[in-house]
Amino acid sequence: MNSINLWTSAEHALRYLAKADSIPHRTEGEAVLLEHVPKTVKRILDLGTGDGRLLGLLKIERPQAQSIAIDFSATMLEAVRTRFADDSTVQVIAHNLDQPLPELGSFDAVVSSFAIHHLSDDRKLSLYREIFQILEPGGIFCNLEHVASPTPALHEHFLQQLGIAPENDDPSNKLLDVETQLNWLRKIGFTDVDCYWKWLELALLIGVKPDSI
Repeated sequence: MNSINLWTSAEHALRYLAKADSIPHRTEGEAVLLEHVPKTVKRILDLGTGDGRLLGLLKIERPQAQSIAIDFSATMLEAVRTRFADDSTVQVIAHNLDQPLPELGSFDAVVSSFAIHHLSDDRKLSLYREIFQILEPGGIFCNLEHVASPTPALHEHFLQQLGIAPENDDPSNKLLDVETQLNWLRKIGFTDVDCYWKWLELALLIGVKPDSI
């Protein structure tokens, strides 16, 4: 497993932000995620928030939700702090997801958008366990994620759809297939676990913490 992570580079982060809105079908996945996070949530945790795009979408219909946005890229942190500068309900925290989550209390929803695939597989699994622990009973975990293709040919097709040459494939990516991750979530204890939306290597994985454990 590679240990490369380019997200400490401002140039890498800014390149991503420049093309984020043009990722094919991204808004479709975001729309499905928004459908499943209840409008009544009181606390939201956004892991790997980037410039706060997903949290900003969630807050449109959930303005009352107290929210914590986590990222470790200085460029992304500056962007998300600017986005929510006038919103006292949003707290921005610098934290590397390679490390265990800090003490943040409990949440009604934990969300993430194209961030967890930068972690090693072992850390993905341990993070999923941490998320389960901090969710309130009935709380929801929504991970809009970059996942592995079943075959090299399908991976090449995905890169072509994004206009990325194979030699420019991001070495920070540590992609994992959908089924492995869904099975992890089920074993941890999540219910209603499924891939709720998918286009090639973009997928929305959702699980709910049971009301009673």
